[in-house]
Amino acid sequence: MDTLKAVLLGLVEGVTEFLPVSSTGHLLLMEHFFGFDDEAFGKTFVVLIQLGAILAILSLYFGRLWRVLLDLPREPAARRFVLGVLIAFLPAAVIGALFSGFIKGVLFNPLIVCCALIAGGLILLVVDGTRFEARYEDAMRFSLPMYLKIGLIQCLAMVPGVSRSGATIVGAMMLGADKRAAAEFSFFLAIPTMTGAFAFDLYKSRGLMTFDNALVVGAGFLAAFLAGLIVVRFLLDYVSRRGFSLFAWWRLAVGSLGLAGLLVFG
Repeated sequence: MDTLKAVLLGLVEGVTEFLPVSSTGHLLLMEHFFGFDDEAFGKTFVVLIQLGAILAILSLYFGRLWRVLLDLPREPAARRFVLGVLIAFLPAAVIGALFSGFIKGVLFNPLIVCCALIAGGLILLVVDGTRFEARYEDAMRFSLPMYLKIGLIQCLAMVPGVSRSGATIVGAMMLGADKRAAAEFSFFLAIPTMTGAFAFDLYKSRGLMTFDNALVVGAGFLAAFLAGLIVVRFLLDYVSRRGFSLFAWWRLAVGSLGLAGLLVFG
C-alpha cells in the first residue's frame, strides 16, 4: 500500500466513522471496487488507522472526560455515567469476541454492505421526519436501562453498512434523547467500542506488523485524526439544526451505485 492510498483511506475512515453512513461499509466498497486490499497488510492498516479517529474524540472531549474522572469518588452522577457507558459497551464486546470470525468471513460482503446502506438510508429518512418525545438533553444523564438498550441496538452495526454511529443515534432518539444528546453519546460510546475492536484486531494481526510500514501507517493515522477532528467538532451543531436527511440520501446514493457496480463489474 502506498502513501496516497493510506491518506485516502485515512480520510474516509475519519470522515465516515462518526457520521451515520458506515465507515466499514465505505472501506469495504473501496477495497472491492478500487483494489485497496492489494496485500495482507491492507487489512491490518484499516485497523490501525481507527486509533486516529479515537484520538480525535479524546482530544475534543478531554476536558469533560477528565472532569468526570475527577468526580468519580464523590459524584454519583459521574459514577452512573461511567457505568452506563460500560453497560452500553458490553453487548458489542461479547458478540464481537464470540462471532468475529463469522462477521468478517460472511458479513463482510459488498452485496450486504450495499443493501444495508440503502435500508439504513430509508430508516434515517423516516427517523428524520418523525417527532420523538425528547426526555433527555444531556448524554451523561440517561437512565441505566436506556444505556443498556442503546448498547444492544449498537450490535446491529456488526453488519457492515449499518453504521455504529447511525444505530446508536437512532436508538437513543427512539428511547427519548434529543438529536444532539443522541449524537454526543454516540461519540462517548465510540471510545471503548473502537478501542476494544482496535486492541482485539491488533492482537490478532500482530504478526503482520513491521517497522517498514511505519510511514504508511503514520500517513493514514494522521489523515483519520484530522478528518475525525473536523467531523466531531461540527456534527453536533449540524445535526441539531438540519437533521439526518443529507446522510440518508448519501447512503442511498452509495448503496445504489454499489449495487449497480456489482451488477456490471461483479
